[in-house]
Amino acid sequence: MSPAFEPKPVLLTGRHVRLEPLERRHLPALLDAARDPETFRYFVTPPLGEESAMTKWLDAILKGQAAGTDVGWATVRLSDGRVVGATTYLDIRRVNHGLEIGNTWIAPEAQRTAVNTEAKYLQLRHAFEDLGAWRVQLKTDERNARSRAAIARLGCTFEGILRKYQLRFDGFVRNTAIFSLLAEEWPAAKAALEAKLKE
Repeated sequence: MSPAFEPKPVLLTGRHVRLEPLERRHLPALLDAARDPETFRYFVTPPLGEESAMTKWLDAILKGQAAGTDVGWATVRLSDGRVVGATTYLDIRRVNHGLEIGNTWIAPEAQRTAVNTEAKYLQLRHAFEDLGAWRVQLKTDERNARSRAAIARLGCTFEGILRKYQLRFDGFVRNTAIFSLLAEEWPAAKAALEAKLKE
């Protein structure tokens, strides 16, 4: 029998980024990082630059964390200690040793840097090597070409389009692109990501 699959809030640290378990104390720093509404162009929820929206978003993750369905992190850039975004394990499926990495956003100043690559690396490594995941999935708006390319660069396989999958805050029902990485694919993906992070 496989050991229990039980994701919990833990500190994950790399060379460029530290993922701190999300807490209410992060709210001011998250708000500061969320000022540009373009960051949330393809988000399901409203842009998080307003305190009311960020508080609602943060409360939902913390509620899910208490219920065992989510694990949230603040993404902290090590070079200056600034919170530059957030990311989450969600759709945790204990019996089937699976989860999704999502609810991820990065401030424009940290986009196209090692921050997001290493954050995903840390989350994937923790999922496969510490927790014993069989499958990790990532989803994004079908129209978000940049996000789809970034997910593919992680070594994930594109599995298709989930049509009319998710209602956005503005009433639009989006099609969602879904990707996955399996435990047996992780060693090759890990090697490629580690090579990228050394560049």
